[in-house]
Amino acid sequence: MNNKEILLVADAVSNEKGVPKEVIFQAIEAALAMATRKASDNDIDARVVIDRETGDYETFRQWKVVNDDDDEFESPDLQIKLTYALLKKPDIELGDYIMEPMESVAFGRIAAQTAKQVIVQKVREAERAQVVEQYQEKLGQMILGTVKRVERGSVILDLGGNAEAFIAREDMIPRENFRTGDRVRAYLKEIKAEGRGPQLVVSRIAPELLIELFKLEVPEIGDGMIDVKGAARDPGLRAKIAVVATESRIDPIGACVGMRGSRVQVVTNELGGERVDIILWDEDPARFAINAMAPAEALSIVVDEDAHSMDIAVADDQLSQAIGRGGQNVRLASQLTGWVLNVMSAADADQKAESETTEQVELFMKDLDVDEDVALILAQEGFSSLEEIAYVPEQEMLEIDEFDADIVAELRSRARDVLLTRAIASEEKLESAEPAQDLLDMEGMTKDLALTLASRGVITLDDLADQSVDELAEIEGIDAEQAAVLIMKARESWFADEQIDAGE
Repeated sequence: MNNKEILLVADAVSNEKGVPKEVIFQAIEAALAMATRKASDNDIDARVVIDRETGDYETFRQWKVVNDDDDEFESPDLQIKLTYALLKKPDIELGDYIMEPMESVAFGRIAAQTAKQVIVQKVREAERAQVVEQYQEKLGQMILGTVKRVERGSVILDLGGNAEAFIAREDMIPRENFRTGDRVRAYLKEIKAEGRGPQLVVSRIAPELLIELFKLEVPEIGDGMIDVKGAARDPGLRAKIAVVATESRIDPIGACVGMRGSRVQVVTNELGGERVDIILWDEDPARFAINAMAPAEALSIVVDEDAHSMDIAVADDQLSQAIGRGGQNVRLASQLTGWVLNVMSAADADQKAESETTEQVELFMKDLDVDEDVALILAQEGFSSLEEIAYVPEQEMLEIDEFDADIVAELRSRARDVLLTRAIASEEKLESAEPAQDLLDMEGMTKDLALTLASRGVITLDDLADQSVDELAEIEGIDAEQAAVLIMKARESWFADEQIDAGE
């Protein structure tokens, strides 16, 4: 390989592959250095430097500078100790290289083949790096490609510019078939910088693809007049997308549907006939849930914030529609809202509400020692626990028509007395708790320590094993180190059980 050939190779490969010339020169330098090492009788480290203008190149043998007492010193052919390196070059530092010119060997057919392999590998690495850099900004967006080939149900897309995208079978819409040459839109969900195979992983089933398609078809979304709040999909069958207008003059649902359904139909066609419900988003979770249940109409809704769930009642003739085939409608609505939605008939909702009210009334009658009328009023006003009666703002209870200040004060006082009595009883129960025998028998356990643990609810060996160091260290007299030792000792039985299971 002469000087002129080096320049010609750099120009040709750079133009053909769209890779910077500097990358090609570095690849040729690496190839020439590799060929030099193979041509040498000794194990040497060679470096080749090419003049970018003339194509002239020089070859150097180099030694890496290591510490005098470095345990990683491997070979004097490859490394040199700092003391000796300083004699050759006073300003040398650890990790630098001592270089000496050597004769550039003539490269034969085998060396040229090696050079070619290195150049091809470096070009591929550069191309992959370019793809990663080019598509990094498009991560989380929709991309368009042409089907290059289909492999065992998965699809390889040609994106142009030496870039390929991969759609796994599980990321394909069910019953969707593509042929070579088909143009396909997909959502770029991941970029892999690994050495082989497609680097760009895309999906046809991601909810984000539905959002991106609407952005493409509805200009108002791109202009910021409509905001997309979320989407949920049963790929290929049905989907829901939540939208809201940022300007009062805009009808967000009408804009997304388009004239005679033209806009939503384009999205449906792109997704293999997937039917799309366009839902009006509302900042009130209950209203949003009612909207999300479309096309079914809700008669009533009960929100349980603690369980993050809602009970939605619908007319009997709409129950099957509200639930959907295989629970599809309510499942998509739950995904869209982020709440667990329980759909039931009006009769079932009334029965459940009546049952819960009855239980609540009986609880208030027993705990507060009040008659049924007072307990019923509390239940109907939405009070569900003694804690609410004892600690909600007093003004809220005074707004109840049937209650005056004296009744409110008495109810709050009784509720607090019951809660205090329960707390004392719970504390006494713990204080009088006896540790289990397995806890007493544990190595390193004392009777006093076991009693202390039992008073904190740690009664058995498994109770101790379930503790964290921080929880145990909160007990007076136990520091973090002792807590860790106790917990690990308690967990020895777990490991023993695992070994027995493995042996079986």
